[in-house]
Amino acid sequence: MSTNLSSILFVYTFLFFLTGSLVGCSQKDKTVKDVMDSTIANLYKTLSAKELSALDNEKVMALFSDDEKQVLNKCHWMFDVNVPVVVSVMRSTQQAIAPFWLSERGFVKAEMTMKNEQTTYEVWQKSFDAGRVGLGVNGFENYTLHYFVSVVPQNKNDQLKLSNFFPENQYIGILEDSSFTYHDWNELVLTDVPAQLKGQKLLTTVRGRGVETHLIGAFRKTDYPSSKVPDQIMLTWSSDPSNSIDIQWRTDTTIKTGILKYRIKGSADVLSVNAVKNMMEDRVLMNDRYINRFNAEIRNLKPGTNYEYQIAPKTDWSEKYTFSTPSTDDQFSFVWFGDTHHSPKFGEIINLAEKTHPDAAFYSIAGDMISDGLHRNQWDDLFEFSKTVICRKPLMSALGNHDNRSGLGAAMYRELFSYPMNGPEGVEKEHTYSFRYKNALFLMIDVTSPIDVQTSWIEKQLSNPDALWKFVMFHFPPYNWEEPYFDIQKAWIPIFDKYHVDMVMNGHIHYYMRSKPMKGGQVVSSYNDGTAYIISIGIPTKNHKISDELYAATRNTEGHLYQYVTIKGKELAFKSINFENKIIDSFNIKK
Repeated sequence: MSTNLSSILFVYTFLFFLTGSLVGCSQKDKTVKDVMDSTIANLYKTLSAKELSALDNEKVMALFSDDEKQVLNKCHWMFDVNVPVVVSVMRSTQQAIAPFWLSERGFVKAEMTMKNEQTTYEVWQKSFDAGRVGLGVNGFENYTLHYFVSVVPQNKNDQLKLSNFFPENQYIGILEDSSFTYHDWNELVLTDVPAQLKGQKLLTTVRGRGVETHLIGAFRKTDYPSSKVPDQIMLTWSSDPSNSIDIQWRTDTTIKTGILKYRIKGSADVLSVNAVKNMMEDRVLMNDRYINRFNAEIRNLKPGTNYEYQIAPKTDWSEKYTFSTPSTDDQFSFVWFGDTHHSPKFGEIINLAEKTHPDAAFYSIAGDMISDGLHRNQWDDLFEFSKTVICRKPLMSALGNHDNRSGLGAAMYRELFSYPMNGPEGVEKEHTYSFRYKNALFLMIDVTSPIDVQTSWIEKQLSNPDALWKFVMFHFPPYNWEEPYFDIQKAWIPIFDKYHVDMVMNGHIHYYMRSKPMKGGQVVSSYNDGTAYIISIGIPTKNHKISDELYAATRNTEGHLYQYVTIKGKELAFKSINFENKIIDSFNIKK
């Protein structure tokens, strides 16, 4: 999985099915979102859960009126052309059911194909007059490789201009061998492009756009539906950890307000804060479509103090609803994980870590917290697996490609977590952020967002002379045996070297690796001169063959690990520990 393009504008506004500000085929027309919203609302009224799960293409096609089908077959992807053109639609031959509108609209399958390493694409073509071109949905099965498009003038002497795109900010490339077609995987490039199509204007997309009309096999249930009783109680920081805390929780939509009460542990002096409420929707979560999420921001806390809290009037003062502010010394510890995905094994390892190291001040995950960031039932599971820990210790994590899913964005992540909004311009708020804990600076970077727009921000953060220890966490590891990220190496590692980052924490490649001290892409003699690059995996993984990495100090292909880091002034102790609570790797740094 590649990082997003850094040499061009980051394009498209994703999550069409979650936004209400779409422009239809004309100002009077319905949008695809309108059609799907009303259709799904009617399905919930008329079909049982079993019937929803049994929908097939024939049943789905019968749901729509002729007018609604017109919206579905022309309002999904639109643009204006100034001259008559031929439009080619490239769809994967692995997609079981061709989009219904291709033949209905007069597209003809040509005797041409092209490929990438994932699939072969067939070519459907149609001529259009100058004016508006409207294309239809990818289907109702949510096949994961959306079609893409090329455009060429019918008259070779015409100068083609494309404009007025929906979705907006369309990237226009050139169709040829080595062209990318998906912005969320720009290393997936074309081969065997037919000669007669080469040089045409190429309209790219993202793989996951089919989720907009997903109905067949789309409907899910959560094992942990909401209720009137607050649950998924979670601590984070969005401000200074030394004197603040954010507490989030969930209820069903019958609960309209949230009040959090807190006090110094054992004190009779009770304070309260009103929580901000946000209604959250997962349109195809059939047993819990809507929930209310609450966030209470507590400020002006005393350092080195133990607090207890309750969500009025539903929870009691209890040992499990407590938190502590940092003491004023220079000692602390934290725990971090590589990928945790959608697995109950994460529950085992986080609870083991907390039982073994109750001194840990907070927890972090280096991306891919779940397997599909648009499925709220998976987030429900994550919070259930870790509920006895995250209600007492903040969870401060970085985004992975599975959390920011298939190019569709990470709206659910932003609705669920309350993180600092101090990231760079050009990146969604809370995706990239920094926080300071005692004498250490932590940068949590969304590497699924463009690299170049974050580079100057990273340097500005790391140039802070007050931080004795500097930690950086992001999902894609710049050094690894399988898929080195040379773009990250080029853009960010010189900055890590310049300001001497002590540790870079990554996931994504499912194994464990700790590098030797690295500076300028070379091994150096000491971690006082170079950086430790560490990859880990928080769930079990199979032992597998890996190629040599001359920069590696130690490696392990068996996962289900947690990392325990202790800071005592100018000394750092690191341990990677497996699910049997055995140390598989350790090292120390003394400044």
